[in-house]
Amino acid sequence: MNSSTIIYIVLALFVIWMLYRMFAPVKGLVQLRDEPFRKKLDESRHKRLIDVREAHEFKSGHIPGAINIPLSQIGSRASEISKGDDVFLYCQSGMRSKQAAKILLKSGYPEVNNLMGGISSWTGKRIR
Repeated sequence: MNSSTIIYIVLALFVIWMLYRMFAPVKGLVQLRDEPFRKKLDESRHKRLIDVREAHEFKSGHIPGAINIPLSQIGSRASEISKGDDVFLYCQSGMRSKQAAKILLKSGYPEVNNLMGGISSWTGKRIR
């Protein structure tokens, strides 16, 4: 094997590892599609609905009752979220909210719900 082959193998392994980390299941994360997410959100008595998009995205339209804590601030603002609340996260497509969920789960939140497909898949009301 020459050095360029080794570099390609290492690069391929790195890409595979990154894809695995991006799409692998996360313990404590409940991935829900639109309807089950809305149902669980409606049934929850102590809930915190969080939009992890940036402020300008939030202002362009969000789910009623949501607060805006961008992904970049979720770690520093986690104290605003009670660990006794049912946490519901969403973003535009579901990827940033999954990252935010990982941060919250590592911070000791027992369960976090993520809207699969993000607000793009949301069929309920929106505030614009």
